[in-house]
Amino acid sequence: MTKPLASLSLDLDNRWSYMKTHGDEGWDSYPSYLDVVAPRVLEILAARKLRITFFVVGQDAALEANRNALRAIADAGHEIGNHSFNHEPWLHLYARDEIAEELRSAEHAIEMGTGCRPTGFRGPGFSFSPDVLETLAERGYGYDASTFPTFLGPVARLYYFFTARLSREQQEERKQLFGRFAEGFRSLRPYAWTDVAPELVEIPVTTMPLAKIPIHASYILYLARFSRPLAQWYFAAALTLCRLLRVEPSILLHPLDFLGADDGVGLEFFPAMDKPSAWKVDVVTRVIDRLQKHFRVVAMDDHAAAVRERLHLPHVAHPAAASDAS
Repeated sequence: MTKPLASLSLDLDNRWSYMKTHGDEGWDSYPSYLDVVAPRVLEILAARKLRITFFVVGQDAALEANRNALRAIADAGHEIGNHSFNHEPWLHLYARDEIAEELRSAEHAIEMGTGCRPTGFRGPGFSFSPDVLETLAERGYGYDASTFPTFLGPVARLYYFFTARLSREQQEERKQLFGRFAEGFRSLRPYAWTDVAPELVEIPVTTMPLAKIPIHASYILYLARFSRPLAQWYFAAALTLCRLLRVEPSILLHPLDFLGADDGVGLEFFPAMDKPSAWKVDVVTRVIDRLQKHFRVVAMDDHAAAVRERLHLPHVAHPAAASDAS
């Protein structure tokens, strides 16, 4: 029997981008852990013969120091997606021409750094707007993956504001970080943005069907700090609901899911950063193995292609055809 489809992606947020969003000083020297996390993740994926999507930040691709790590990801055959150039979760506040420049700059840097032109996009902090979606369509993107259907966005934002060192102006910029309560009413199933960009496919980050609470790896790690059996049961229950309700899960990873206290990167505000890397890797690989046991796990471009065929959407021009027009 053919397994149902699922996709797996990793938002390659770097150390500086977390520091920037958190309001920490020193982010603008662009400290990086890519040379540590990239080989660790690639080894795990290779052992499982998995091809996934890495959403790369343009600023990282523009820096020579990160080129070897990023090129290794591309050379291993993984899809390279666009995660914006500046990684600012207030992308939805950008003017239309600023959005176009943000995408163009990231496309150019990513192609120079990896040899790959992205066809998919995820907004930093799940930030998107009609202008972002329309600009993606104009630039020839095949899919967006920025929606996060959960009712807990405002709660996460309050916790973030409580732990971050932000000025009033910075809090205003980030006032829609992690989305509104209404995001929880969005569909978990992939769809086309019919009223905004009809040829653009949306692949939501999957949350628990019905309850709409997070199930991505960072949340599983958070639960595992209290009880590993409970965390694994929780993820298994989410996948069971996905199968019963015919939801094709799209599961999200982060670099810090594979880095621990022994790696010396700081960022203690992120879930389970007080745990050793071996402990975290073991938890996350069990999540990946369970997903792979019950689903056919693919990169997001393959997932989007299957959705396009199902929805009878036309082939979308490669972004290279549109990149110089905006």
